[in-house]
This record gives sequence, C-alpha cells and structure tokens, in this order.
Amino acid sequence: MRGALKGAVGLLCLILMPADSVLAAGREYGLEARRIAADTYVFEGAAEHFTASNGGNILNSGFIVTDDGVIVIQTGPSRRYGEEMRAAIGRVTSRPIAKVFVSNLHPDYFLGSQAFADVPIAALPGTIDGIRSDGPAVTENMYRLIGDWMRGTEAVVPTEPVLGATVVYGGHRLRLMPLDGHTAADLALFDETTGVLFAGGLVFSDRTPTTPHADIARWLRSLDELESLDIAVLVPNHGTVRSDEAAIGQTRDYLTWLDATLRGAAEAGLDMNEVMATEIPARFAALNVLREEFTRSVAHLYPKIEQSVLPRVN
Repeated sequence: MRGALKGAVGLLCLILMPADSVLAAGREYGLEARRIAADTYVFEGAAEHFTASNGGNILNSGFIVTDDGVIVIQTGPSRRYGEEMRAAIGRVTSRPIAKVFVSNLHPDYFLGSQAFADVPIAALPGTIDGIRSDGPAVTENMYRLIGDWMRGTEAVVPTEPVLGATVVYGGHRLRLMPLDGHTAADLALFDETTGVLFAGGLVFSDRTPTTPHADIARWLRSLDELESLDIAVLVPNHGTVRSDEAAIGQTRDYLTWLDATLRGAAEAGLDMNEVMATEIPARFAALNVLREEFTRSVAHLYPKIEQSVLPRVN
C-alpha cells in the first residue's frame, strides 16, 4: 500500500510539473570535449535558438590546457552547464582551472560561472558593468526560455577586468583583444601559439548573426581586425568550427547586406512589417534560423535607422 501510494504521489507530481520541468528532469547536456588543436578543446553547441529542448546549449565554449593550468573560454547558459563543463574538463586533464574568460554579456557566455566561482573570472569592463546591471533580468528571461535547465542558476559578475594585453600561460601566448560591435564590449582571444581564435560574439559560422545589442559599423571594423590575424582554427560563438577564415567573410557579407537593406527601406519609407517581408538573397540560405533572426534584427535595428534618415527624407 505504501509503495502504491508513493508511486501515485510521484506520478501526480510529474503531471503537475511545468512542461519545461518534465522535459529537463533527469536530462544532461552530455558535453564532450573535441580537440581542435594542441591542448585546445571545444564544446560545440547547436546552431539554434534557446529552447527547452536544447537547454540553451547553442554556444561554442572551450578550454586550453597549459602547464600553468586550464584556461576556460565562456561558461555556458546555466549552472548545470557550467558544472558539466567543469566535469568534462576534468576527464581531459587533472590540471586545475587557472582562469575563466567571458566574452560578452549575453546569457550563454556567463550563466555557467557559478561552477567556476573559486577561480578568477575575467571580462572586459563593459561586460562586467553589463552583467552587474542586467544579469538578474537576463537570468530571469532564461528561466522563461528554458525552464528547469536553469534550476539554481544565478548571475555571477566577473571578478577581473581585461584591458587588452598579450599574456603567457604555460607556453601558450594569448592575445586578449578588446573589440565591440556585437555588443558594446566583445572580447576575442587569439592563441598565437596554436593559431586558434576564439572569436567571442563577433563571428557566426553557418548561423545567422544576432543583433540585440549590435552596432553594425563597429562590428565590421572588428571583423577587419580579426581577419588580419594568422588564423589556423576559428571558433565562432555559434556554428561550425573552421580551419579557415571563411566565417568572417560570411558574417561580414550578411551584416553589410542587413545594414544596406534596412537603410534602403527607411529611405523608401517602408514600415516595419513591410521590411520584415523583405526577400532574403539566396546566398544566405545556408544560414540557420535565417528568417527568424532577420525578423528580430528588424525589430532591434530598424527604429533607430528610421530616425537617422528622417531628417533627410523630410
């Protein structure tokens, strides 16, 4: 009788759980580190939006194993992700975590940082300020988007500012590049020893760029700076890891088209709904979530562009 009652209560609890909790119960990210260069590993995320199905695992995070300890790049979208990431690193090496770098204030870059709270977490000053002010709201929004995957997650503000420098960790010479455009502060990390570029939020590969905090003109200038590097392997924030620089050109092409399209539409006096119906060139068909991100970019960027052209139109 007691066993039957316990089973009935368990079934009732399952029925009453929110849909996201049912989906996430007992689930794991299943993170597996892929070696992309000497001492260098990536956890590859899906080229999708945040959903309860993927648990927010849409970012390429990574780490570098050095003689001075492990350098972690991005901590993922949730506490659960960060904990699984740290465990997966431990399966590759017994060396301690030396430092974590967070590239910008978007949630999948920093919401796993609780798992690394015992080590220095570094970011650009603008990113630190953004996480300090907007971290709680960003976290709350992620709870709405992916539900129970976020259980126990709280925003952790990075503890150490990055001002741009070249530093050496255990034989790896790392160039820390303070850039912007995708957000107001975008950190790229280039390992001069292996030629691996962790491009932060600035490069998308076979995935449509996101623009909630974008300044396209500044973003394009940052891409020029990245393209001047001698890159052997490029780790984009989202999408396919590549052994060439093609993703930089792909990102630039889309952003240039997007900016010209929105400015042309504003000068033609089109309203937002008309712009959202714009035909997208066939050359971008290979980009994941294309129409959805274009629609979001119109909402993000078009009002300001309209305002900028109104004096000339009038």
